[in-house]
Amino acid sequence: MMTLSNLTSPFPIFHFIGIPGLEAVHVWISIPFCCLYAIALSGNSMILFVIITEQSLHEPMYYFLSMLSATDLGLIISTMSTTLVVLWFNLREISLDGCIVQMFFLHGFTVIETGILVAMAFDRYVAICDPLRYNTILTNARILQIIFVILLRMIVLLVPTLLLLKRLSFCKTNILSHSYCYHPDVLKLACSDTKPNSFWGLTGLILTSGIDIPCIIISYIMIIRSVLSIASRTEQHKAFSTCVSHIAAVAIFYIPLVSLSLVHRFGQSSPKLVQTMMANIYLILPPVLNPVIYSLKTKQLRGALLKLLLSKNLPMSS
Repeated sequence: MMTLSNLTSPFPIFHFIGIPGLEAVHVWISIPFCCLYAIALSGNSMILFVIITEQSLHEPMYYFLSMLSATDLGLIISTMSTTLVVLWFNLREISLDGCIVQMFFLHGFTVIETGILVAMAFDRYVAICDPLRYNTILTNARILQIIFVILLRMIVLLVPTLLLLKRLSFCKTNILSHSYCYHPDVLKLACSDTKPNSFWGLTGLILTSGIDIPCIIISYIMIIRSVLSIASRTEQHKAFSTCVSHIAAVAIFYIPLVSLSLVHRFGQSSPKLVQTMMANIYLILPPVLNPVIYSLKTKQLRGALLKLLLSKNLPMSS
């Protein structure tokens, strides 16, 4: 009789899935993926470069934006390799250790990004509700403290979550739902007790999105109250316009993230194609759209980007 020990392996191998039902055209599907990756990489790199080199952008708002761009770059790079390898070469295998490394970067950058979005909400709150103290509150030292707290939270929550995976036994047929390692996806393949993993994962979710989303909402409630107290409609519009980019960034980050989490927890009967597409949207959408949104809606940044692009196109003087 075959026992559980016969079905499990101390060195489990996981198998990525591409686009279910469209395996025959994976190479063609890789073309739009490559275009989106190129947009995300070039857009975020350009924003980073402009903020670093342009002295007029050395302000708290743009420091946080540069951190957002760096995080988006990390998010794209952490999964781009496995996705393209699956689509181009049909290479689908990855070890548990390789999976844990990828999850550290994937989930790590996700936790960092949600923290940065909170920091950006705080930045907008101070700029609108207490503008006279803006530079004294958001000093360089305070910004470094915020970055330290964001990184520390990521490490404290993520390292135990991933180390707990090492104690699990996995069945021999470990087919993942995506072209990258996603913690809930890996966890559901375990053959042993996953209650400690689920408990710590839920704790991490509460201490990240469970805190960050209410903080962002409270910040904007206070911003709206402050703006509505301004008599001039022109000043109200000007104040609200400085928040549009951040609100859009919050929406395109949290809506796909929450949707994917709900599908993994409650939508197991949904088509595999739907799950796969939602997983790819969750990763690609924020890094692609954030540079576009901030370039279009932030006048000072748009001017610096145009200055950079025009200077590259100008002929060299003789």
